[in-house]
Amino acid sequence: MDITALRGKIDGIDDQLVELFGKRMEIAAQIAKYKRENNLPILVPGREREKLVDVAAKAGPEMANYTRVLYSMLFELSRSYQSKLGDTPTDLYKQIVQAIETTPKLFPQQAMVACQGVEGAYSQIACEKIFKNPMIMYFKNFEGVFTAIEQGLCQYGILPIENSTAGSVKKVYDLMIRHDFSIVRSFRLKIDHNLLVNPGAKLEDITEIYSHEQAIGQCNEFLSGLKNVKLIPVENTAVAAEMVKQSGRKDIAAIASRSCMELYGLACLQAAIQDKGNNYTRFICISKGLQIYPGADKTSIMMVLNHRPGALYKVLARMYVLGINVTKLESRPLPDRDFEFMFYFDLDTSIYAQEFVQLICELDELCDEFKYLGSYSEVV
Repeated sequence: MDITALRGKIDGIDDQLVELFGKRMEIAAQIAKYKRENNLPILVPGREREKLVDVAAKAGPEMANYTRVLYSMLFELSRSYQSKLGDTPTDLYKQIVQAIETTPKLFPQQAMVACQGVEGAYSQIACEKIFKNPMIMYFKNFEGVFTAIEQGLCQYGILPIENSTAGSVKKVYDLMIRHDFSIVRSFRLKIDHNLLVNPGAKLEDITEIYSHEQAIGQCNEFLSGLKNVKLIPVENTAVAAEMVKQSGRKDIAAIASRSCMELYGLACLQAAIQDKGNNYTRFICISKGLQIYPGADKTSIMMVLNHRPGALYKVLARMYVLGINVTKLESRPLPDRDFEFMFYFDLDTSIYAQEFVQLICELDELCDEFKYLGSYSEVV
């Protein structure tokens, strides 16, 4: 039998599958109506387990796993369809609608903004790209930025969340679990690291280099070529530049931005020492209350999933069913909870899209706990 005939057989089977799938979803809709009328939950885990065992047994040993995966996806499709038919707005969805209606149509040009570090920090550069005329208050660490927002000391805060070379800023993710805030905007900043020294210093005289640990990691190739040089992490690249300036020494250097060179009167021994030319850091702008500005097409959420096989798969399957693209997935251990993790998701979806509305209304059933971090647009 040739390939054309075999494909014809597949097409015939697919026609039957499509027809049977439609009938199955019609019955699922009837079940959803019955559950709503009798105040029953959409998800019945025991029923699903029994069904998966049954279909796997009927499929036989060779096809058991494939059949189990197929029916797991069918269950997700049915639940998503049943939830859509229910069309019951949740409290979170109502809060989002209110935020859309009450948030100003224009992003503020002036604001009191919290940044980590000192003058010349990359956070300051990102801040001045997001706001035209910000009033900046500096804090020693990332927690200070979160606290300033929660206590109302600043209207907004700027935080680095990931780098294209060095990966996620894990300290920020850990703090995101503990603090209440809303993401209102994000920005990708091109990062060029420079080796800065006091005027007159020479490369062969350098014995110590100061910078933030992420910046050090992003310049590994250049630094590995230096001999007998001690690398010393500090809380910020601008802090490193300030330390070099204040020391007056010619045997130490800082890895920092070109703006730090100009700000602190330093000399550049070597420009653009980062490993990759396309080195970007993504910053988020946070606020205390929920604000959603026009054009928001990204959403960030955190979820605590039960510690069972397939828990994360079910969440990703539901997002796949809804056609929502996951652009970021990060897991972080929960403090004081053994072997439990918080999963961070960045989703590429407009707040005006039906799939966004449906996902927000289904979050309760997808996980043990969740935290909606906001919907926003990204400045480029």
